[in-house]
Amino acid sequence: MTNFRTFTELVLERTDARSAADAFIFLPDDARGSVPQHLTFSGLDREARRIASWLQERGAAGRQVLLLFPPGLDFVKAFTACLYAGAVAVPGPLPAEQGQHFARVSGMLRDAEACAVLTDAVNAPGISAWLATEGFTDVLCLATDDPDRGDANAWYPPLLAPESPAFLQYTSGSTSDPKGVVVSHRNLLANEAAIQRSIGTDTTTVCGGWLPFYHDMGLIGHILHPLYLGVPTVLMTPFAFLKHPARWLRMISDYGVTASGGPNFAYDLCVRRVTDEQLGTLDLSSWTTACNGAEPIRAETFRAFTERFAPAGFRPEQFFPCYGMAETTLLVSGIPRTAGPRVLDVDAAAFERGELADPREGAPTRSLVSSGIARDFDIRIVDPESKVEKPGGHIGEIWIKGDSVASGYWKRPRTNKEIFDAAICDGTGGQDGGGWLRTGDMGVLQDGQLYVTGRLKEMVILAGRNLYPQDIERAVQSKDKAFGAGAGAVFSVETDREHLVAVQEIRPGNVTGDLRALAATVQACVSKEFSVPAGNVLLVRPGTVRKTTSGKIQRTLMRKLFLEGRITALYEVLEPAVRAVVAPTEAADATGGKQPLEAVV
Repeated sequence: MTNFRTFTELVLERTDARSAADAFIFLPDDARGSVPQHLTFSGLDREARRIASWLQERGAAGRQVLLLFPPGLDFVKAFTACLYAGAVAVPGPLPAEQGQHFARVSGMLRDAEACAVLTDAVNAPGISAWLATEGFTDVLCLATDDPDRGDANAWYPPLLAPESPAFLQYTSGSTSDPKGVVVSHRNLLANEAAIQRSIGTDTTTVCGGWLPFYHDMGLIGHILHPLYLGVPTVLMTPFAFLKHPARWLRMISDYGVTASGGPNFAYDLCVRRVTDEQLGTLDLSSWTTACNGAEPIRAETFRAFTERFAPAGFRPEQFFPCYGMAETTLLVSGIPRTAGPRVLDVDAAAFERGELADPREGAPTRSLVSSGIARDFDIRIVDPESKVEKPGGHIGEIWIKGDSVASGYWKRPRTNKEIFDAAICDGTGGQDGGGWLRTGDMGVLQDGQLYVTGRLKEMVILAGRNLYPQDIERAVQSKDKAFGAGAGAVFSVETDREHLVAVQEIRPGNVTGDLRALAATVQACVSKEFSVPAGNVLLVRPGTVRKTTSGKIQRTLMRKLFLEGRITALYEVLEPAVRAVVAPTEAADATGGKQPLEAVV
């Protein structure tokens, strides 16, 4: 694997060596009985050459190309064509598929300085009209599924170096505006090798997944890693999974998938929604690596999933908790294969002080799930303020070095100096040579294992104690069935002091009492389990809590929306000092938003 200078060279070798074998199998939404679509390695090569020739003829080599596709094989062909052309692919969400306008992709197009947009024939007219309306008159649009556009015989190999950008991965923006991570061919090859070493994939591996193709885990894990290995992968749409989670497990069962994964919520959804009848038809014994990443990993989740799907052959050692991010291309750490999840119970009071300590009898505890070990990275835990390295067993910001770490964000030199070239201080005024990536994640190393505790910018500090919002959200959701299936967001706002705010989705059909009692349940839970006042509670409709494409709660965005008065509550309780800093809205209820249950059922 190390003989290739670029990922393009590797794909050319794979498509030649595997030729007639299936590279991708796509399962359309089967509501209309659609049949699986097959794409061989030779078919991928032929289509990539054709589209690449169109890009080369128009001078796209070395320039950015925006990809806006519905889920399907056309995206795979277009991305591979960018590799073949020496262009820099910029995967983006197709607005029509997201039910949104073009605001986000307009920002991506401008920021990336894309010279062309690739899409399919169905969406090309709408995208062309958008480009004209936005004044992008010099940006070309190609419907790549038109077989008359481009000539495979006119394609020629691009001039690329290991440091040449392979693609821009725009971050999903859980705490900030999306930024384009510049992933080079060297980064990509290094991370694919790291994934192989960590998971233990080989030529017998069968990959599969449903994650969006423009998301780093969906792109690198489910599309590019199979290409790296030269093995088949089975893909389905995110919508098909969200509508019927059993389809994901059916795909694994039917095709003997060995490596597949998703965020924590995906496993929760399967536990809740897969019926006994569906369970009885599944065989999950082939699934050797069930990756769980992209958001905090919950011990309750893998325990419930293992228990629920044990009759289908699923075993706890098949779980692969891991940690990664777009800035490191993808994977950073993972549990050794077949080791199974590792849970560490620690004293809650010490944890809130930033230290790990054994549980005390009768005292509150916190459960941490290990994200494994980092085989290909140097990891340090650093105080985010002093930039002094923390000793083992102490919580701090996770700093990383390694060949998979990107050079930075596209066109953001100041940010890159701060985030991608940080230096560790020795506490006496000296510092090391720098070059560290500041992840913005908090964590701790214990016995060689990395435990990720939360996001630095989202941590709530009250009375000198460090509280992690996901811990509070999890505790709240366990208190009533009206909360269990909904998302929550906890954050703080500042007046004369810090105030905790809890936003929790409820499903009115599951409410057995009035909303005032439910809000009181939230307050009592936070007060009892975390010993902090919870005077601010908003009960909201499902879908109110914003998430990234990978399911991460966008707490920073939720705080912004709250302060702007843009969260409509079914019922709310706010302290006067907090209400005073929330922007008034025309829809504000004269009663302070307190409504009886029958008003929302």
